[in-house]
Amino acid sequence: MSGLIKVLIVDDHESMRDSLKQEFCPENGFEVIGSIAGAADAEMFCGKYKPALVITDVCTDNDASGLEAAAAIRAKHPEIKIIVTSGFDEVTYAPRAKELGAHAFVYKSKSLAHYREVARRVLGGETVFPEPRTIPLPQGETPFTDREMEVLRLMCKHMTSENIAKELFISLGTVKYHKANMLAKTGFPTSVELAFYVLTNGWINPKY
Repeated sequence: MSGLIKVLIVDDHESMRDSLKQEFCPENGFEVIGSIAGAADAEMFCGKYKPALVITDVCTDNDASGLEAAAAIRAKHPEIKIIVTSGFDEVTYAPRAKELGAHAFVYKSKSLAHYREVARRVLGGETVFPEPRTIPLPQGETPFTDREMEVLRLMCKHMTSENIAKELFISLGTVKYHKANMLAKTGFPTSVELAFYVLTNGWINPKY
């Protein structure tokens, strides 16, 4: 088994873990040394078993975030390559994964062969991310800026403008400015209605 690329799979769906395990098999040059349901244990596993590659879902068992796990792994084990994946069309996952230092993001709608291709590219030193997704807006206006998306994600967590300002280290006036811009782009009369629209359509998941 020497010479095989060691892989850790983190996903709360057993069927997905099994499918990835079949794809990342010794015949393809890989060895899955761990297959776990919760991201909370991922960094500890990496410290003990030293995989070369981690493939983690964003939403995992016991509400553990694969994004948080990826950040912890990058901080303590920068040599490990990380692919973040999700079955949701959530628009913030891929850019957030990129920002925290993950090496790739793959939507689960892609084939298993695509996962392996991305893994090969990542292990070869590349980063692989899909084209940014935007929230379809009723009036078809310009997509939200990165800062507006940050404000919107915190709005979806039911945070007040004051708390958003503290979280992002910006002024209350700046938060209100971004909210006003988003309302102008979408045509919604209030930020509550905008947040409800985004949440009910699944474009932002405030839990992860």
